[in-house]
Amino acid sequence: MTNSISINLPDGSVHEFPAGTTALQVAENIGAGLARAALAAKVDGEVWDLERPISETVSLEILTERQPEALDVLRHSAAHILATAVRQLYPEANIGFGPAIEDGFYYDFEVERPFTPEDLATIEDRMREVVKENFPFVREEVDRDEAERRFKDDPLKLERIEELGDDEVISVYADGPFVDLCRGPHLPATGRLKHFKLLHAAGAYWRGDERRQMLQRIYGTAWFNKKDLDQYLTRLEEARKRDHRVIGKQLDLFSIQEDVGPGQILWHPRGATIQFELRRFIEDEVLRRGYDLVYTPHITKEQLFFRSGHLPMYEDDQFPAMAAAAGDAEGVRYRVKPMNCPMHALVYASRQRSYRELPIRLAEVANVYRNERSGTLHGMLRVRGLTMDDAHIFCTEDQIEEEIYGILDLADFVLNKTFGLEYRLDFSTRPEKKIGSDDVWDIAEKALLGALERKNITYGVDEGGGAFYGPKIDIKIRDAIGREWQGATIQLDYQLPERFGLEYVGRDNKPHRPVMIHRAIYGTMERFVGMLIEHFAGAFPVWISPEQVRVIPITDDLASAASDIHGRLRTVGIRSSVDDRSETLNYRVRDGEIMKVPYMAVVGKREVENGTVAVRVRGTGKKQEIMPVDAFVERVLRQIRERSLSPTG
Repeated sequence: MTNSISINLPDGSVHEFPAGTTALQVAENIGAGLARAALAAKVDGEVWDLERPISETVSLEILTERQPEALDVLRHSAAHILATAVRQLYPEANIGFGPAIEDGFYYDFEVERPFTPEDLATIEDRMREVVKENFPFVREEVDRDEAERRFKDDPLKLERIEELGDDEVISVYADGPFVDLCRGPHLPATGRLKHFKLLHAAGAYWRGDERRQMLQRIYGTAWFNKKDLDQYLTRLEEARKRDHRVIGKQLDLFSIQEDVGPGQILWHPRGATIQFELRRFIEDEVLRRGYDLVYTPHITKEQLFFRSGHLPMYEDDQFPAMAAAAGDAEGVRYRVKPMNCPMHALVYASRQRSYRELPIRLAEVANVYRNERSGTLHGMLRVRGLTMDDAHIFCTEDQIEEEIYGILDLADFVLNKTFGLEYRLDFSTRPEKKIGSDDVWDIAEKALLGALERKNITYGVDEGGGAFYGPKIDIKIRDAIGREWQGATIQLDYQLPERFGLEYVGRDNKPHRPVMIHRAIYGTMERFVGMLIEHFAGAFPVWISPEQVRVIPITDDLASAASDIHGRLRTVGIRSSVDDRSETLNYRVRDGEIMKVPYMAVVGKREVENGTVAVRVRGTGKKQEIMPVDAFVERVLRQIRERSLSPTG
């Protein structure tokens, strides 16, 4: 260790300090205001505690609440304050993990019974006492023996210690009476946490493994100011109102039933209508853009997925193999398909291809099945039976750019121009688990990145987020209340064409290997519809609304006239119904509002005499417009034809 070190600051200045200086001391040297605002430091790109000694020359940035990295430090510290409070209230609780997550934090505890809402209120009150104590967060590095001694009564921590490598630094953090095995970093003291809220508790398997014990996970959120906390809690409340599981039941769109199994969606007639319209829309659009439709089986010999590389890489995500079919050779086993790409590759390989045919674009809205862990399943958003609007493009290397542009244009047409959804792009690079050489990955990443940059498209980078066979572009959709959803994906693949020996005859009359592009625009019907339910809060655009018009006769003697109008609507393809129940008019109108029907056509004696209807438009309250039936029919047809987002548009 040298006696003096150089500290390089963001403004380009270099300062000499004694070895062992802390970031807090550097901040104090710069100014008292910065020292008071400092929360942590970025040392050579890594976030450290302010009090951690610096022993060599580094680049240093002092983090205040203005820097986004500081929010993770705040939330990680909030998790420890939560654990401190739980240990005080439940001394026998075993402690799991407590990371910062998007918008908040959680901590896992092994306790005798699940936490109740009343428990959370008590724990939150105790957290405020811990904050008031203003305990400093103190970091200490210990050897393995010392770590095992300190956590000898905590089996979850002992298990984690056993996994640490011999050369790995073991650090512990203390805040007052609580000590935890942790890498950090943390706030200077518990008193720096001001604005937080515990949200809910849920069961969570230890290490995410269904074979292990169930722990109790407490979720919370923390922010630097009350305004941000209040705005977040308001968004949460709005999200609860938009929960697709609640609205899906209210609108009778889908169900998940024990007799079928978790993660399997039963699409009810109303929900099936939405899926039908989405299917027809995407199939018509891709046919217009030069795709061909294919259909492939739901099960196949498992050898196909060994050949593609899916089975060795992701066997845990696939359902177990089935026995051989009658008459098959001994040892042959079958799998329900988890993806379509190997079968599409076989369609391509079914005959000789010429460069004149390329690009070949094969599309299929297909059902696939993935053995997601039950603890990760969530309504329509995380399922085991998926309906994918899948497609695979086989092209030459010099066609890659144009095909990527075409897919991005299709995604923009569907997501933004049709549904009015905002989105952003992430470029996802090679993961740790991958097939193929780094040289081939270099080529694939360069090709995909080049397409983005030459089109001057703004994107983020998701390091290690690619598929196992190639890099990808992920489209993240932003909904009406600001949440992000995983949407379309575009994946560039040099590996499967090699594994399946795909070829085309080039201009030189010699065989060449095509490149394969995987893409899905909706992603899966289940997730996309779940997202649309929450984005629109169930008030769908007219063209995909399960029920587009509800005709309501004022009195029983007008039921026949209402039925005639209903028939005219149905004849031209408008989804219509008649509500002639012996309930009050207000009750029936209210029911139409609850079911979020875009148009209600009320029929009274005057309307029958004049050939008109009294039209109530969803979202406009009690206001109604008297218009000729023909004009009303044309208005609805125009809304459908133009795929208007709102019946008022």
